[in-house]
Formats: sequence, structure tokens, C-alpha cells
Amino acid sequence: MPVFSLPSPYGIGTLGAEARKFADFLSASGQSCWQLLPVGPTSYGDSPYQSFSSFAGNPYFIDLDTLAGEGLLEADDYQALDWGDDPQRVDYGRLYALRFPVLRKACDRLQGQDRPDFAAFCTEQADWLDDYALFMALKDQHNGDPWSQWPEELRLRKPSALEQARRELSGETLFWKRVQYLFFRQWRDFKQYVNRLGISIIGDLPIYVAGDSADVWANQEQFQLDAQGLPVEVAGCPSDGFAPDGQLWGNPLFRWEEMKRDGYSWWLRRIAFQFRLFDTLRIDHFRGFDSYYAIPYGETVHNGRWRPGPGIAFFQTVNNALGEKDIIAEDLGFLTPSVRKLLEDSGYPGMKVLELAFDSRDTGANYLPYAYPAHCVAYVGTHDNDTVQGWMHSAAKEDVDFAKAFLRLNPQEGYHWGMLRSIWACAAERTVAQFQDLLGLGSEARLNTPSTLGSNWQWRTLPGTFHEELSRQLRREMEIYQRMPSNEPVGACS
Repeated sequence: MPVFSLPSPYGIGTLGAEARKFADFLSASGQSCWQLLPVGPTSYGDSPYQSFSSFAGNPYFIDLDTLAGEGLLEADDYQALDWGDDPQRVDYGRLYALRFPVLRKACDRLQGQDRPDFAAFCTEQADWLDDYALFMALKDQHNGDPWSQWPEELRLRKPSALEQARRELSGETLFWKRVQYLFFRQWRDFKQYVNRLGISIIGDLPIYVAGDSADVWANQEQFQLDAQGLPVEVAGCPSDGFAPDGQLWGNPLFRWEEMKRDGYSWWLRRIAFQFRLFDTLRIDHFRGFDSYYAIPYGETVHNGRWRPGPGIAFFQTVNNALGEKDIIAEDLGFLTPSVRKLLEDSGYPGMKVLELAFDSRDTGANYLPYAYPAHCVAYVGTHDNDTVQGWMHSAAKEDVDFAKAFLRLNPQEGYHWGMLRSIWACAAERTVAQFQDLLGLGSEARLNTPSTLGSNWQWRTLPGTFHEELSRQLRREMEIYQRMPSNEPVGACS
């Protein structure tokens, strides 16, 4: 359940009361974990996988009612605004126009309060916060243009230009720091609440970062950029059964050899920071650490080629520096023997996706549940897949017929319950279901259709959906399949 999909009268899900209600629902339902999508500030296209920062939190997730309870907002500041007329969809354009003026009012009132922990927050997070706040202030000054279009002295981070910008934009940088302070304070309280219920939080770390981000702007030497700050090659993947034309993601690629020379310090900071937010971390596009697809900037996907990644030495460095961490490897996609060897050597559990078991376009792996090892995480579908009911109506007829026959699905109770029971009954040490599939929703509740724009990352659930009847039914399934958790508090908040 992504944060943005939670109910809220203010346009998008937040870290407030509904997040706690969902955690209560999970606890009563016999669940032990809650998996989220990335929680960074989204950029153009609204994708959580294209963020302005690997470290910052999404300002939209700051709960306005909580701010009002702290005296930082008045009801008239936000309750009378028109947040949209569709409670089941996020309107990002409307949010962009309305949310930040409200947050500015809260930050103005914050300035008048004695908050010694704000100064401590700025000092503790300075290694990313200073660059991020200046980056966002400069973006506003340049009408939202990407940093690659800023004047050369700012684009290439000339010290004199940066110092002048810090002086001229000190008020704006302070605003962006206060926004992050509000986010992380609410996140701390949210995580403590969830962990006390015995529920761990699974986060999601994209392998790549957005080109128009504070990460790339402030660490240009770590990325494959030319002298003007433009990418040399960008990320994507070649054609396959799901995307015949391939996919052009456009993210700048890492200079892995340069990163290796400094001990992968940027990556270590990034991963360590994520484990301050989450108890478990899913690393997206794991195969890219074995080899990655590089597309010359400005050219088509078909002109790309595979290049070697850092391999197991990278994860050995992570383990040596940070200790053994609870990591899930997203090992989907085009898998080779070397990718499988990397997964085995890492010791991380991979992912098994039930919908792919019946998809005739995927011929590279056996995702039938009898083949799942114990050391894996089983899913019915991920955020990139359709819901069960949607898949039943959109997949090829022969694929659907195979699934119905193999799993002995019962249409009277809903195909989704049969699919869910299949992963609960398998050997996988952990199983994860999309909340949409517990509700039996169709394609209208799909989170993302890869290689499309305009309608992704928008689905929201309605108030009252986390009801007792569903909770009792889900808990009974956990009892039957012996997946009940210990209910012991988990995690550590910082």
C-alpha cells in the first residue's frame, strides 16, 4: 500500500490518521510487514522512481491535520480548498498548485516557535539537506527548469556562484529545510507507531536516480556526464515480450569505476539512510549490478549495449561497512546465469511473481508456486502488474485459462482469493499482496503501466475500506497457512 493511496480529504494519502488506521488493520489481520513505494519527492511524471532526491521525503505526505494539531495551520488554511472531486485518484497538478502555499504557512509559523530540534536536524542531515534545499530553491528561481538548463556557473557548481545563490536564496533554502523537518518528524512518529504493532516497513530503493535531481547535480563526478553536465549514456532496457520497442528510462548511469575508487561512499550513505527509514529494503533492478543496459544519450533503445556492473564486490563492501541488512533483490526481467550467480552470492532473497507464471510472454523463469524456494519473497503482482481481476480480463485467453486450471480458481468467491491463497500456501518465507487484490479491484486500481504516462501512481482507496470483516477473513487465512506473526515490536527509529 503506497502512502499516496491511503484515504484523505486533501488530495493524497499522508502519514496521518489513515496511515495509523491501516497499520491497525494490518495488525488485526495477522500481518507482519507493510511494503511501500519510494517516499521521495516526485518530479515530472509523478513517478516515485523519478525523484528530486534519494534522501528527501515527499512534501505531499506531510499530514495537514497533524500540523493543525500542533498549531502550525488553521483549519481555514487548507480545509476549504478544492482538493478535487475524485477521492480515488491523485490529481498531482492540483496538489502542486495548492500544497506548497499551505506548507509555507506552516513553515512561517514554525519560524515563530522555539524548535531546538530543527537546528539539530539541519546539522545532522547537512550532507544531503544543504544541497537539496539549494537545488529546490534554484529550481523555483529558474521556473522549474532542469538543472542542465541553468546558467553554466550554477550548472557546473562554481564555488562563487553557489555562495552567491546561498546568500540570495537563504529564505527559500530555509523553507525547503523546514519542509523536510516536518516530513521526517512525522515519519519518525509514523514508523514508531507501525513498529510497536509488530509490523516492519519494507522500503523500495530505485537503482537509478533522476537526472534532474539534487543527487546528480551535487555529485556529477559519480555519473556518466560530459563536461557540460549532460549524460553520455542513459538507462533503459532492450526489447522483450512485454515491451517490443524496449524501454528508455533516461536516467544518467553511474561511473562504477569512479565509485569503486572512493569505496562506493555515495551508495553507502544512500543505503544507510534508507535503513533509518525502513526495516527492510527492496533494491530495484538488481540485475543492473551484474550488467546494465546503456543507451547513448539522444539515441534509440536499439542502439544500446550491455556493460558490466560492479558485481558482488559492491555488496561485499555494503556488508562490510553497514553489516548484514535485510535486503530483497528485485531480480525480475532478463536474467542470465551471471545474474543468478550474483543473487546466490549475495544471499538476498529474490522475488517470485505469480502473474508472470501464466504469462506466455515471459519464458525466462519458472514462477509457478511449486518451484518457489523458501528463501524468496512471493507476490501475486507488483506495482508494475495489473491487479488480479484486471489481469483476468486483459491477459491472453490461453494464459487466463492456464491460471484457472492450474490454481483451480473459483469465480464465485473471486479469482483474487485463489491467487492469494496460492502464494500463502507456497514455501516462500515472505509473501506480499497488493491491497487492491484483497479488495478484488480491476484495472482501474492498477498503480503503473510501464512505458506509459498520464494515468499512473494515482489510485487511492476510500475511507472505511480497512473494515473488520476483511480483517477477520485475512486473519483466518493467515491462521490456516501458518503465517501468523509473533506480534513483537520491531524496528528502530532514528
